[in-house]
Amino acid sequence: MKNMMKSATIAGVIVVTSCVQALAADNMAGVQKITVASEERGADLEVTIWYPASTGGESVTLGENIFFEGTPALQGASVRDGTFPLVLLSHGAGLAGRAEAMSWIAAPLAQDGFIVAAPTHPGNTGRDRSAAETMKLWLRSSDISATLDAIKEDPTLHPHLANDQIGVLGLSMGGNTALSLVGARLDPELFANYCDTDELNASLCDWINQSGVDLHKMDKRAAGRNNTDPRIRFAMAIDPAPADIFALASLDEVSVPVSIVNLGKLSEIPQTIQASEIAAAISGSNYQVIEEASHASMFPECKANAAEIALEEGIEDPICTDGNGVSRDAIHAQLIEMTIAAFRKAMPSES
Repeated sequence: MKNMMKSATIAGVIVVTSCVQALAADNMAGVQKITVASEERGADLEVTIWYPASTGGESVTLGENIFFEGTPALQGASVRDGTFPLVLLSHGAGLAGRAEAMSWIAAPLAQDGFIVAAPTHPGNTGRDRSAAETMKLWLRSSDISATLDAIKEDPTLHPHLANDQIGVLGLSMGGNTALSLVGARLDPELFANYCDTDELNASLCDWINQSGVDLHKMDKRAAGRNNTDPRIRFAMAIDPAPADIFALASLDEVSVPVSIVNLGKLSEIPQTIQASEIAAAISGSNYQVIEEASHASMFPECKANAAEIALEEGIEDPICTDGNGVSRDAIHAQLIEMTIAAFRKAMPSES
């Protein structure tokens, strides 16, 4: 992989801009799916796993739908010899609310020498879409911990896990999950008040309110609980959402390295995903901004006419709009390189 970037520090914030970007891969990632029992949900989770592939397997395309291009992988390929760090991946909600939608970043991580495991959080998308389940943010952390339990017991994957080399990567609502897993706790009152107006998150809160869900009546004790998983040694959050409902005092307790990325111009990043205050409150955290990107840059590559189809389907969010004329492919390459660099720094290869 080769991706040229330059950065500048403005008021303590690293602003990353792109020069020439090219993403190359010598071989495809392997992929498999497993079913993981979730005691807390009382149901099974579907977990997608990408890994460094050796030989064999059937070529498949993951994450493709009427809006987005898919990502190739080798289903059932054998695992490459060696041990590899584990990245637990938490997806966002809505159109990207499935594990496979994150293949654009998961597959390159696997090609670079990581095992990546992502549960599909129930209630977040498609036929399973539920406003009530989507807002049970604490269950997302439980999904990730249950996935980790299963990976550690899997006879095929466990021998390939590097000792204690476990991190979590979250995008959008998954970024909220990633931070929760390393010690950030929700403020129950901020959570309950979140959709009292649509000023913080109009598209989400309109759906929540139209679905008849009252956040004030949800379990505040569960909302404010500690979801820390001590096995996780690093967390990276990209546009964590909501970022403005954490109890700031809990951020002092985060003791592992954390990297946070916001997408968009600093002055234009919506309050509910603006994470500079979170980064400032976590000791030793790293905070970067990609000004050419937007929150929609976390979606896969759009197909031709996807924006028009989305409007016809009543989707008003600009799912195909990035930043200042930089292609989504270039932004993805940038994010992939930043992610690999962050995880390699936090979890160096075993000698």
